[in-house]
Amino acid sequence: MTRSIWPWLRLLGGAGILAVLLWRLGTGAFLDGLRVLDLPALFVAFTIGVVTTVFSAWRWCLVARGLGLRLGLRGAIADYYKALFLNAALPGGVLGDVDRAVKHGRDEGDVGRSVRAVVLERTAGQIVLIGVGVAVLLSVPSPVLTLLEQHGAVAAVVCAGIAAAAVLVLLACRKLRQGGSKVAAGVRTGLAEIRTGLLARRNWPGITLASTVVLLGHLATFVVAARAAGSSASLLRLAPLMLLALLAMSLPLNIGGWGPREAVTAWAFGAAGLSATQGLTTAVVYGVFAFVAAMPGAFVVVARAVRPLSVDHSVRVAAPVSPAPAMYVSSPQRELARTGA
Repeated sequence: MTRSIWPWLRLLGGAGILAVLLWRLGTGAFLDGLRVLDLPALFVAFTIGVVTTVFSAWRWCLVARGLGLRLGLRGAIADYYKALFLNAALPGGVLGDVDRAVKHGRDEGDVGRSVRAVVLERTAGQIVLIGVGVAVLLSVPSPVLTLLEQHGAVAAVVCAGIAAAAVLVLLACRKLRQGGSKVAAGVRTGLAEIRTGLLARRNWPGITLASTVVLLGHLATFVVAARAAGSSASLLRLAPLMLLALLAMSLPLNIGGWGPREAVTAWAFGAAGLSATQGLTTAVVYGVFAFVAAMPGAFVVVARAVRPLSVDHSVRVAAPVSPAPAMYVSSPQRELARTGA
């Protein structure tokens, strides 16, 4: 029951956020996000998208190979582009990742391990994003730093609670790892795959490098979007705002990636002394840039849909089926006819 309700809650949450933004800021900011687009900006965003997709696919290859799965870079790039397109075009924002995990798992004969490889690959990117985001938000003047200064006691309590919860989770995992239940076996498997997929000496430098390049690519795309939206703020002033928007994109309440990103960007720009409308326009431009950067995935979808049809047609042309005389029916066919199958 919960599994069937959760996707709808995600969609309703994203739709509700967009509805509030339309109510408070009007449609002008959304329409401005389309009016300010031009070919040079789209080309720059597309080029940045190529770089981030290649490094994301390489990160996936490293994690998958660390778990003992075969995954070539060329195929990983195509699958990643397809996943990005499906994430952007379909509600939920994760269906593309599910598709590439299941497809790779079926190819390798181990769907479960392939799904865990995708989860670890995405987790690696989130770890780098959270690490950089926290460091920047706590050191560079931003609305978050202002809130922390005004409500330091509350922030300290929240941080202490998070730290205590993390310790409890670690202790629970340690205790479960020593048990003999299925949950304990799952915990042991998960920890072992984290060690081999993410933390192995041959893997973690490449994964960290790839995640850093991907993060820089997303930040660069946000800068291009902000400039297209008319913002002349310095990079130092924009950096914490953009990191907040990227962190908001991780929230599981969106429609194809739209929702929390636009709300947080509008709030952050307004709280930083910039225009909230300009922040929303920047987020809309970024969303369009992300969709354009994922467009090669549409060609992957079409090519893979057409390929089975063309292969089937070529087989039929090369080996046309013609009715055979009864006296030349092969023995397996005679056996099937005799048994009535």
